Amino acid sequence: MVENKKLIEAIVEGLQEKKAKNIVVVDMSELDGAAFKYFVICEGSSTTQVNTIGESVMKYLRENLQTKPFAYDGFANSQWIVVDYGEILVHVFLPETREFYKLEQLWADAKINQIENID
Repeated sequence: MVENKKLIEAIVEGLQEKKAKNIVVVDMSELDGAAFKYFVICEGSSTTQVNTIGESVMKYLRENLQTKPFAYDGFANSQWIVVDYGEILVHVFLPETREFYKLEQLWADAKINQIENID
């Protein structure tokens, strides 16, 4: 079993490989009632890029950490893809879909780490 810190680092690398933007890591490990310990949230500029980012993160973790997700969803319309790695949930959004659901604001009492965009 890969430790969460190493898994999150690899997730971020896999997201950045396909130019995901506005990546944040939401640490909910100290919050009571949170179903997951971490959310990793990012966005792509089009449904094609959202789909590519979702596929990329799964491939990156499979190749580099020999880790497969427990489940994933959203590839049919690629407006919001979610990939489940147990205690870590990866969300890949279109910007307008991310703005609508505002996951970071739902968990505003969690520690939020903004990852710098790579151009």
